[in-house]
Amino acid sequence: MKKTAFEKRVKRKIIAREHTFFASCAPGLKTLLANEIMALNMRSEKIAIKKGGLEFSGKLHDCYTANLKLRCPIRILMRIGRFKAENFSTLEKKLMDLDIELILKTDTKLNFYVSAKGSRLYHTSAIAKRADKILTCKLSKTPGGIITKEKNRPVIQDIFIRAEDDHFEISIDSSGGLLHKRGIKKLTSHAPLRENLAWAVLMFTGFSKNDILIDPMCGSGTFSLEACLFKNNIPPGFYRNFAFQSWQCFRKEKWKYIKQQAQDRFRSCDNVEIFASDIDIKAVSALKKNLSRHSLNNNIGLNAHDFFSINPKQFTEKKGVVVLNPPYGKRVGKDLEISCFYNEIKSKLKKDFKGWRVGIIAPEKRLLKRCSFQKTNIRPFYHGGLDIFLMTGVV
Repeated sequence: MKKTAFEKRVKRKIIAREHTFFASCAPGLKTLLANEIMALNMRSEKIAIKKGGLEFSGKLHDCYTANLKLRCPIRILMRIGRFKAENFSTLEKKLMDLDIELILKTDTKLNFYVSAKGSRLYHTSAIAKRADKILTCKLSKTPGGIITKEKNRPVIQDIFIRAEDDHFEISIDSSGGLLHKRGIKKLTSHAPLRENLAWAVLMFTGFSKNDILIDPMCGSGTFSLEACLFKNNIPPGFYRNFAFQSWQCFRKEKWKYIKQQAQDRFRSCDNVEIFASDIDIKAVSALKKNLSRHSLNNNIGLNAHDFFSINPKQFTEKKGVVVLNPPYGKRVGKDLEISCFYNEIKSKLKKDFKGWRVGIIAPEKRLLKRCSFQKTNIRPFYHGGLDIFLMTGVV
């Protein structure tokens, strides 16, 4: 079928060209993220460390791959404009020059996140209002543009505008829901650790596909699920959808091909090498349901046990990695009680997990100093508005 003039513009200016993308991540994870991006064999020589994450270059389909396979990022943005604007007249003109109609469908509802620092245009609401008016108008007047079929569920697209020292950066969110949402956990327990942080914890312990993992305070099972996906070569985004799938320029067949290639690399673990347990029977039950929904229940040994009553030899004769995200705050109690709790954890590990690599999370650095082992390393983390700390070492 002969392509229209509009379709040719989309192919020439969006699909065929190289773009700049920004992968945002939590503090302390940039090195892990850079390694992940380089492993995808994209334009790794163009990776640039920026505030809040990393920039990298690639084609539109590289954006699909990054969303599907990267485990560290919070979201992936596509840069669509960079310019200088010292007044609203210039801002409006530059916004008019953006090719947003080649990216988004004509009836897309735009949602703006604006930040301004050191710029003459500092009123974020006024910037968002003008951007909404201009870009929505451009979309609605697109000749030959695609209209979404689901009228009762309009496509909502997040647009990020960052102004600093009169320089503007316009980006489109390609991810949609935050990337730590893998599409697996429909049921969760209290205060679950985000998946991208759980993945980082595993990497900082040196966890590999050949390792045994014991997750003895599993809660929602985030550590176990991340390890399971990793061991089975399942990309973290395989079971979810992304914002780019609703774009005007979305190439459905290319996305289908990328996912099929990933699925062809799935592997099945013959032996159970991940063991999850928790004292909370409801948490264990919820995890079991989440696993069975995606046929992952044969990959994780799941039990309702108190950490202090288990011995790793009841699961495996090998030594591997043990990770703990103990309850803290209101779930434990007063300062003295939580200090005693971490002392008990240290004693238990030294008694039964000698030679195991360990990763422990705590709300205060001093608690981890009580748990120090060989090759101890303590790193700060940021999770859900809280400063937390990770200690890794060898028992």
